[in-house]
Amino acid sequence: MSLDNAPDEVKLAVDLIMLLEQHAISTETVLKALEIVRQDFLQKQAQE
Repeated sequence: MSLDNAPDEVKLAVDLIMLLEQHAISTETVLKALEIVRQDFLQKQAQE
């Protein structure tokens, strides 16, 4: 299955998954970090 025609958010998600898996970061750490990122981007979105 090719990502060429996938939406940008799917491409980004795949890239992030690959990056995190390559660095063998624990699931708990990843989920905590993603929540921090989510909150940051929600704040940025609210300011737009």
